[in-house]
Amino acid sequence: AKWGSAVAAGVGPVELEVLQPLSLLTLDTLQKCIFSHESHCQERPSEYIQAILELSSLVVRRQLRPLLHPWWLYRLSSDGRRFARACATVHAFTADVVQRRRHALARLGHQAWLDSRRGQGMDFIDLLLLAKDENGHTLSDEDIAAEADTFMFEGHDTTASGLAWLFYNLAGHPEHQERCRREVQQLLAGRDTADIEWEDLSQLPFTTMCIKESLRLHPPVTAVSRRCTQDVPLRDGRVIPKGVICLMSIYGTHHNPDLWPEPEVFNPLRFSPENSKGRSPASFIPFSSGPRNCIGQSFAMAEMKVVVALTLSRFVLRRDTARPPPRRKPELILRAEDGLWLLLEPLEGVA
Repeated sequence: AKWGSAVAAGVGPVELEVLQPLSLLTLDTLQKCIFSHESHCQERPSEYIQAILELSSLVVRRQLRPLLHPWWLYRLSSDGRRFARACATVHAFTADVVQRRRHALARLGHQAWLDSRRGQGMDFIDLLLLAKDENGHTLSDEDIAAEADTFMFEGHDTTASGLAWLFYNLAGHPEHQERCRREVQQLLAGRDTADIEWEDLSQLPFTTMCIKESLRLHPPVTAVSRRCTQDVPLRDGRVIPKGVICLMSIYGTHHNPDLWPEPEVFNPLRFSPENSKGRSPASFIPFSSGPRNCIGQSFAMAEMKVVVALTLSRFVLRRDTARPPPRRKPELILRAEDGLWLLLEPLEGVA
């Protein structure tokens, strides 16, 4: 709606930096899906959202200042005090939601509480409150808050980065953008685009290929670290000893020409069923891999499909040829130095 208003107010294509509004979109989505909370953060400031954005910024600043790495020193700095205040805001919000939901569950009883949630869907907090281990033990309030905070922090900027680079790549390849648009239009023929159903998301094969190819070319998280739990022998005979922390480059893996011919070319057909046969699953790891991979990858893929479908059914995306190509800026996520700017036009025939 905001982009539609911007387009309606202008004459001709409107130039927009897309990562910042997409970050607010993903935060808004997460607030609804984790807490059933309408933050309206895309329309007006939210103290909780501002705290999350500030924490993300402060973490990056601290990484670049080795003197502030020791916690005791960081606590004494102005950044450290801001970090503590923002943390307190985020933790207080999460704790309040969990406690209120826990009290409602205890007051109503299990079945009555489930009945009260029927019709509105269960959110992430609900699922965690009901979760039990093999011995019947439930999660503590602190456990639930930690899971919710992890999902919130890890799920907003990463998905926003993935969406922004996806829009950039589709804007530079109008033939792929148009094929995605036709796929969405054919799927939803006779229906309003806002009525996308869960079942529809599996019926967008080419759009899914474009998402995966964009995640290969511009992975939101460029590297992950892991501590070896056992000695790891390498092909050349050397051994990585148990206990060593390894940094693995997702970006490097995705641009390895031995795995991906012409790695700098945006080619969604790499991910067609026939071209994917025999490819090692470790060659494409935008969500990491193994037992500690991203807990939200299915959520993120679903969200990206919905957002790209909603966007392409209303707008045409183009690159601004007057601007130089964006320079990559890896922080907590993959950004662009001066933002990701695109030209936005209304789709012909769409009010």
